[in-house]
Parts: sequence; C-alpha cells; structure tokens
Amino acid sequence: MDLKKAAGDMPHSLEAEQALLGCLLLDAKIQLEVASDLKEDDFYAESHKYIFSAMDMLIKNNQPVDLVTLTDALEKQGALDQAGGIAYITGLTDVIPSSANYHKYLDIVTRDSMLRKLIYGASDIISECQTSLDRSSALAFAEKTVFDISNTADTSSVVQISKVIPEVMIKFDELAKNKGGARGIKTQFMGMDNLLNGLHGSDLIILAARPGVGKTSFSMNIVENVAMQGYSCAVFSLEMGKDQLVQRMMCSVAGVSMENALKGRMTKTEWLKIAQAREILGKSKIFIDDSAVITPQQILSKCRRLKLKYGLDLVMIDYIQLMTSGSNKKDENRQQEITGISRNLKILAKELNVPVLALSQLSRAVETRKGRPQLADLRESGAIEQDADIVMFIHRPDKSATEKEIAEGKVQKNVAEILVEKHRNGPQGMFKLYFKGECTKFLNLNEEGEPEGDAEERRGGGDDLSGYSDLPDPPPEEDTPFYDEKPAVKNIDDEIF
Repeated sequence: MDLKKAAGDMPHSLEAEQALLGCLLLDAKIQLEVASDLKEDDFYAESHKYIFSAMDMLIKNNQPVDLVTLTDALEKQGALDQAGGIAYITGLTDVIPSSANYHKYLDIVTRDSMLRKLIYGASDIISECQTSLDRSSALAFAEKTVFDISNTADTSSVVQISKVIPEVMIKFDELAKNKGGARGIKTQFMGMDNLLNGLHGSDLIILAARPGVGKTSFSMNIVENVAMQGYSCAVFSLEMGKDQLVQRMMCSVAGVSMENALKGRMTKTEWLKIAQAREILGKSKIFIDDSAVITPQQILSKCRRLKLKYGLDLVMIDYIQLMTSGSNKKDENRQQEITGISRNLKILAKELNVPVLALSQLSRAVETRKGRPQLADLRESGAIEQDADIVMFIHRPDKSATEKEIAEGKVQKNVAEILVEKHRNGPQGMFKLYFKGECTKFLNLNEEGEPEGDAEERRGGGDDLSGYSDLPDPPPEEDTPFYDEKPAVKNIDDEIF
C-alpha cells in the first residue's frame, strides 16, 4: 500500500463540513450539543479547523457565535486569512437551507474523522513493526492503537435529571418487587448475590483457598451459571488443560459423577444428562485459554479482541501465582512481580469494564492456625489485598474436623463457608454452600440447611436416548470418552485470530 497516496486520498467531505459549520452559525440551540461531540481534528480542511477552534473558544467562554463574533475572534487570533476570509465564512450559511439536518452532517464529519484516524494508526503500526525487535511489544502497540481509536467513538452526553428519573423509578420498582434481585450479573448462588449484589464491571474479585478445597470448581460453577444467562465469559486456566475443564463443566452441569464418566461406567440416564449438558454448553459463550505461561498484558490483549468480536462480561483466571509479569527486570523478586500482576489485573478489569475473578493460593499459615482464613494469609504479596475490590475465601471446616465432630453434628460434612473478608462497595459476610465433590459442583442450601437438588435432577427427563444417535450404548465396553468431537466450549485463540 502506498501510504503517501493514501494520505492524499483521506476520507473527507468538504460539503458536509461546510454544512455543519453553517448549522452552528445559524442555530444557537445546537451549538452546545454539537460542539461537545466535536474536536478540531475532526475537520479535514485546515480553514475549517481554524473556524471551529474559534467557535469552540466562544462557546466555552459563554459568548454568542455568529458572523460578527466569529470573524472578530479569528481576527484577534490572526487566523482570519487562514480561515478563508470574511467572504468564505459568510458563504457558509448559504450552502444549507436550514439547520434541521445537522445530525446527518455531524455523522458524515465524525465518520470520516474516524476513518482518517484508523489510516494514521495503521501508518504508525507499520512504522513500529519496521523498527521493533520485540513481537509482543509490537502486537501490544498495534492493539492499543486500534483500541484507543475505538474508544473515542464511545461518547456519552449530559442529560437533564428529569430524563433519568423514570429509569431510576423503574429500577426501584423492580427491586421492591424482587427484594433478592441483584443489580449486577447474577451468579445464581443466592448468598453471594445477596451479599455482593451480583458481579459488577471493573471489579477485581479475588477467590482464595488452600489446594484441594474447591476454588477451581467454585469459579467454574460461577462461569457456567453466568454463561447460561447469555453472558460471554473468558477463562484463562494456567493449571488445567481445556479438556479437563470441559470434563468438569459437563459433569457439573449434568450432575453426573466424573469418576463414572472417566471410567466409562455411566448409566443410560447419566448418558442422557451428559448429552443434555453438551447441548447447553455448546450454545454458551465460554471461551477458554489454557496457555501454561501467560502475562496480564497477553490476557488484556486477548480480552480486547474477544470483547470487540463477541462482547465480554466476565473474566476468570486460575490462578495468580502461576502467572508471570513479563518484566525483564533481573532484580525483581517474586513479591514485586506479584504486585505488578495484581495491579495489571485491576487495570484490566477497569479498562474492559468487566468483573475479573482471579484465583489465589493461601499460605500454609492458615493450616497451622487451624482457623478461618484471613487477609494476611494471601500468598506472596499484600498488593493482592490492596488492589482487590472483593476478597473471598473458601473455608471447609470438615477438612480438619474429626469423625466424632461430624457424627455429633458439630461440623457439617461437605459444607463450605464462603467468607467475604473485603468488599469495597458493600458489607462483609459469610454464606454456606454444599460441595457435591463427585460432580465438582457447589449447591445452594435451603432453609433447613440441606443442599438444593441439581437443576437436571429437578427437571427429570427419563431414559429416552432416541434423540442422541451419536451416543454409545451404555455401559460402554471400553473407556469411551464421555463427550464427542463437537467442542462444547470455544478456544479463545481459535475465535479471535
């Protein structure tokens, strides 16, 4: 591509620019509205840049904009000739019959401005690629350039309070009718939704526990529940491969023993439930990246592209201590590296305006103390606690309880306490869930403290496999995989590259 030729053929419409400037001169009512959506660089012609700059100065100084004040301002700036002179400015009002179509002229001017920015950005990307020695930094530069241009198109306007009040009243009415309703994304775990009011954009949520307690299972259950509501979720798993995660999800959604599935011992009913889970997950927008080594910058890069292509509502990362910062500083210790990772995860949540659920390990101190986890138990860095908006712990009292304590009912078997120890925008607290380990599934507890039945179990369904001709006859003679070749969950790199 000849960039010099492209530079001479930049998208523009002199007629639309003239008409828009004429509208601003003709109608004082639209000056404040239009001027707030425009910048000097949105105009292609140099003369129009001078004219709009003078208009913008007058508007900001609360002065009227007309032929007299505009020419006076340009003359004082010494820019009247560059703007085309008095005759040219006077002629701007002659090119349009009225200001009624100013929205159309504004759309044309801003559209062409955006296209020119993309061309300039492409030129900058080419220059960076020709001189860069690091592919990661070159890719990050290219993505940031395009993403920043994209964000300039996302504008909001100031509205009178009377226009907003009806929307707020409708929300109050809905909350009054559904007192347990969550304002953010519901996780379907009632205690969590009541305490956190759902998951909110820009929040960094830390879920921490000792190994083997169920933090991956709980976080994936949240992803499943969110995705089944139609939301788009990205999962970055540094610990497990995508096949293992899909196995867990399918057994969790189906309510089927993972041991039976992996050993090829499923019954006819279990095969039916797996088939139904495959259909449910196959329609979901869950994207998985199982890179063993990944940095926050790489996650941000992939999430940007994912958001532009499919939308993005939740990011889950398993887990922080397995990540690397990508820094080349040789004198940086592990604590400093975790500090940088934590800070960048918060930046990720804020820039993409999505909740980021990041898993973390706890130090051995919690086992030595034999009590509930505390914020000080977060492993390797206090920065995790500082950057997080919400910090939750999974505590399993039955893990350290004796058989006598469980038999006497002092400790409930398979009941986990989810402790919210930090909540920047709300209260702290605790709620309990039942852990159905064979299905890697957490369940709500009812008022009697008993686990609620699986959605699949409540739905029933019988043993009719007639609609699933691709499933083997149970029980399989050999260890047959419990899902077919049709992927239930998308791979992030397959979708965004």
